[in-house]
Amino acid sequence: MNAREPAFVSTSRSARLRQMLVSNELEFMMEAHNGLSARIVREAGFKAIWGSGLAISAQFGVRDNNEASWTQVVDTLEFMADASDLPILLDGDTGYGNFNNVRRLVRKLEQRGIAGVCIEDKQFPKTNSFINGEAQPLADIDEFCGKIKAGKDSQTDENFSIVARVEALIAGWGMDEALRRAEAYRQAGADAILIHSKLSRPDEILEFAREWAGRGPLVIVPTKYYSTPTEVFREAGISTVIWANHLIRAATSAMQAVAKEIHTSETLVNVEDSIAAVNEIFRLQDADEYSEAEDRYLSGGRVAGSAVVLAASRGKGLEAVTEDRPKVMLPIAGKPLLRWLVDAFKKQNVNDITVVGGYRADAIDTAGIRLVVNEQHAQTGELASLACALDKLNGDTVISYGDLLFRSYILRDLVESEADFSVVVDSSLTDTENASVRDFAWCSAADDRGLFGTKVVLRHVASGQEQSGAAVGGQAPHGRWMGLLNVRGAGRERLQAVMSELQKRADFASLDMPALLNALVEAGESIEVQYVHGHWRGVNDLDDFRRAGDFAHAQAPFASAVGEARDAAHGGAQ
Repeated sequence: MNAREPAFVSTSRSARLRQMLVSNELEFMMEAHNGLSARIVREAGFKAIWGSGLAISAQFGVRDNNEASWTQVVDTLEFMADASDLPILLDGDTGYGNFNNVRRLVRKLEQRGIAGVCIEDKQFPKTNSFINGEAQPLADIDEFCGKIKAGKDSQTDENFSIVARVEALIAGWGMDEALRRAEAYRQAGADAILIHSKLSRPDEILEFAREWAGRGPLVIVPTKYYSTPTEVFREAGISTVIWANHLIRAATSAMQAVAKEIHTSETLVNVEDSIAAVNEIFRLQDADEYSEAEDRYLSGGRVAGSAVVLAASRGKGLEAVTEDRPKVMLPIAGKPLLRWLVDAFKKQNVNDITVVGGYRADAIDTAGIRLVVNEQHAQTGELASLACALDKLNGDTVISYGDLLFRSYILRDLVESEADFSVVVDSSLTDTENASVRDFAWCSAADDRGLFGTKVVLRHVASGQEQSGAAVGGQAPHGRWMGLLNVRGAGRERLQAVMSELQKRADFASLDMPALLNALVEAGESIEVQYVHGHWRGVNDLDDFRRAGDFAHAQAPFASAVGEARDAAHGGAQ
């Protein structure tokens, strides 16, 4: 069970809802409209769900005036109940008809484990209360009391709750009529009263609460008067607050923003890192058992992937900000550079991560990683750091510089490569006059962004000891190696063999990663090239450090301005 989830699952759902209604503490319900949102409500820590009529209608794409049949609503509730063990209070509109419809509704809700229903004193078919509410007629008091009695007589679970919703204030019938109706409904057997208002201030609600004087549980829906401090509701003796439509509204804004972006840009690159990962959807679908079966039946015994991150450097040119920490612990948009990289690996299910530290290794956050230390980091280069982790390579392995930020597709495509060796080359970076750019790469063919499926292999990477412009007969480079190398299958043993040969060289301590790539090519290994065109950033100096925050912010979850004009004042209460 999630640590934030309620711990009282042994009590029936209907009993838990009843306890909330009669509690001396202010309780809260959150709207949900399908199984996925019900699970999200549970994980957020709420104790109960409001089965919103507006939200359920909206996810069907129909209006909130009984265009979705009551059987369609109940079918949706069944998915919600299966996805969450929380009690659900259905927004049952007017009961979908007369007393007989209410009797049948209550029986069907009990069969599906729904804890209660709220019915309102308007006429069937209903219309959302905030759409010309004054013109909507109210039900006859005696007729509505008959519905309440019919529902209570029909329930077989003594804790099933019927909440009576009073619409007199919405319809403009005044406070006295609202109180008269609420008392009649209480005497008819309603387990709680929901008093509704369309004002942007809570004045009517607070006046009603004072006059009601605790005769029974009082439920409110502060969609319109949302800016009221919650403590005001506690002091007024309110039983339960319903947050009535906010998940469907949040989902709508996010979907509008993403759809517009994809339509405009005609690519997924700009949204993929800003939306929920597919694996998060799988998790919310409770797909653990399927994942285990997939590993058992489809993996063919393949060992899970690993990664080695080279992070021993203080960072040349970054001394002003690395006195007390290595470069990989510099804060980028609210979290360390290393954490961005580790999170990117874990998103691709590369969970066995070894970080080779050096300078101020004691300041490296070791959560979710294995830390090894190159004690000679001040006198040695990248290959000496890699040698410290050679025995940590486990199955398919990504070797990475520690100062990288990148879009998730880059790593995804790299780890999905079938080649024994593969690297990422950025074809947008070919200017050898730029002193801040290193690791220029020469390949078997240039990047033709209009063609796919053509195999390109690495020919050479300029190491730090070379004149990059003359590395391959003076030919202009095809791009820049990003700092990512994927080693797969039998390639791991061949890489270790090449490393053993390099370690025999007198200059091994000064060798960098390009020297390893070149040695692999010279040994006859084919290193496939995955071309990209931007979409990543290295942090090599203070200018890079300053720009890295902007790049990282672009990877944050969508926070769209779409819909700001359509704020809560335009939302329904269901």
